[in-house]
Amino acid sequence: MTDNLENIPALMQDIGAAAKDAAGTLAGATAEAKNRALTEAANSLRANEAALLEANAKDMQAGADKGLTGPLLDRLALDAARIDVMAAGLDQIAALDDPVGFVMDRWQRPNGLDISRVRVPLGVIGIIYESRPNVTADAGSLCLKSGNASILRGGSESFHSSTAILACMQEGLKLANLPAAAIQMVPTTDRAAVGEMLTMTDYIDVIVPRGGRSLVERVQTEAKVPVFAHLEGICHTYIDAGSDPDMARDIVLNAKMRRTSICGATETLLIDRRAAATHLPMILDALTGAGCEIRGDADSQALDGRIGAAKDEDWKAEYLDAVIAVKQVDGVEEAVRHINTHGSEHTDAIVTDDAEAAETFLNGVNSAIAMHNTSTQFADGGEFGMGAEIGISTGKMHARGPVGVEQLTTFKYVVRGSGQIRP
Repeated sequence: MTDNLENIPALMQDIGAAAKDAAGTLAGATAEAKNRALTEAANSLRANEAALLEANAKDMQAGADKGLTGPLLDRLALDAARIDVMAAGLDQIAALDDPVGFVMDRWQRPNGLDISRVRVPLGVIGIIYESRPNVTADAGSLCLKSGNASILRGGSESFHSSTAILACMQEGLKLANLPAAAIQMVPTTDRAAVGEMLTMTDYIDVIVPRGGRSLVERVQTEAKVPVFAHLEGICHTYIDAGSDPDMARDIVLNAKMRRTSICGATETLLIDRRAAATHLPMILDALTGAGCEIRGDADSQALDGRIGAAKDEDWKAEYLDAVIAVKQVDGVEEAVRHINTHGSEHTDAIVTDDAEAAETFLNGVNSAIAMHNTSTQFADGGEFGMGAEIGISTGKMHARGPVGVEQLTTFKYVVRGSGQIRP
């Protein structure tokens, strides 16, 4: 690989070529070798906790100096617990069934041909992400488990943290006798590297952007490589008239305030007009008690003086902060219409004990993830039993919802014969 970080095209070509070679090795690697690499990487993360925290401290200081907001700093921060969660995630991914080589279907033709559809890796996956350094471990490990090489381009805010995490991942690869180039990180914060990645069709099979609207829009506009992405996480929770008030309060509080900075955080609360008087005050008590700002429609404002006036843009806002928009609607059908008009097809939830209303909602919303009686904060591959996720896709082609190891594979048809020729 070139040592000249100023020659971005040459640097990226070297990285791409190394990744493609590594992908060929990984495609034939045993499940045991991949799993050992993951468990050794997890051990390395735990053993190098001090070095990881030291690297993260540099990023946190630089972020504070740049004036990053509280939610952005929270995304960036590592501590002992988060490092342990990263390591545990690698162990969980190692314990998953290997998707590569799985026979999805098999059948015989009248002429004796035996045909099967078999899972295979995509090849080389490029991941472009912003401040969360844990994506380095999550994305690299999911790609490895599914037999793919990965090229990681983290944000400048997390450069030191991600570099330290990468060293642990590559240590795991070396101990498993797999190529270190199976997981690489672009060693520069120069944005030109992103432009190169987006056009590297000879080397990269798919790009996954994880970050804010401007990053995702750029990737979707400029990429010549296929993209798995979601633009925004404008998530809704709808409180139906047939819901338990205590359950509604607890779910909304968690969906909004557990972590306001994640894409699965609820940004808009919709409530059936018939339940506003009985349900909304206790929900507002919980939200305001947790420090959340409330912006609402005129009907909600008339009900409670703590609600500020919502503007039109609030119904399409991804706050990623302790702010929520509230709107009263006339039942589940209007809630579905509002979500399909203003949402981002990410994650939306209904709280109700009415089974018919629940099915109307679950079938009606265009969301990648539709939920009933639970928090939108469960929109996460780890919570789905996938070990972790490389991102959430709101597209309708190939992968949708949490993108885990299975979604990072494609398939080939294997046809076995005994000398047949086509007449």
